[in-house]
Amino acid sequence: MDGLAVIVVAAGSGTRLGYGMPKALVPVAGRPILEHALATVCGTLPGAAVIVTVPAGDTDLTAVARAAGAAAVTGGATRAQSVAAALTALPAGVTHVLVHDAARCLTPPAVLERVVTALHTGAQAVVPVTPVTDTVRGVDTHGRSTGTVDRAGLRSVQTPQGFHRALLERVNRAAGLLPDGPLDATGEDPRLGHSVRTAETATTVTGSAGDPEGITDDASLVELFAPEHPVEFVAGHEESFKITRPLDLVLAHAIVRERDSACPAQWPHD
Repeated sequence: MDGLAVIVVAAGSGTRLGYGMPKALVPVAGRPILEHALATVCGTLPGAAVIVTVPAGDTDLTAVARAAGAAAVTGGATRAQSVAAALTALPAGVTHVLVHDAARCLTPPAVLERVVTALHTGAQAVVPVTPVTDTVRGVDTHGRSTGTVDRAGLRSVQTPQGFHRALLERVNRAAGLLPDGPLDATGEDPRLGHSVRTAETATTVTGSAGDPEGITDDASLVELFAPEHPVEFVAGHEESFKITRPLDLVLAHAIVRERDSACPAQWPHD
């Protein structure tokens, strides 16, 4: 798809994994999480511009990004702020943006392809989802059960999430995550009077902004600030899980070993 960029969010601390390093540097089968994620993104979407958000002062993840042909931008204090920082660094000519969590490093190529296809056919915002299979119960303010929630109307949300660039920038401005007013063709923000297409300035732009309450992903911003644009769904995949806790790493190692024993054509595509 012409004019496509992918933002890979990799600025998380990874404290719950207990490795004492940024999550995206934690190895899975001998390679950093970020390296696995970029291999799929760059291999599936070879014409896309790829921007990776990294922690302040990082050198290691930046090196992984550059080795894959991606650019690195310093992220913010929150995920939303990191995405906003990357938006200020998008090249001119980008019309559509995917936002992908590096921690979902085993997402099959077919999921990325479905999101891009939905954008290509006119979707303004698109999210991969999977059915909820667990029994879910609601609770009241005292922590008591209010009964079983009908899971037929529930979906688990994954990444990459895809957006028309103008829409994603608009809702980030509405949330206070980006400065008011669009960037011009050279990357200048007319209100600030200087370029914001650097890691240092991107951090300055987003660093003082707080995330709106209830915002957990980019599609949430669209639903809150641009509800006239429905968020469309495509099928996700069980292997698009987010590596957050040590048990997730055990599963990730097993999947990579399984994939390494098979040819790429046998990877999951549905």
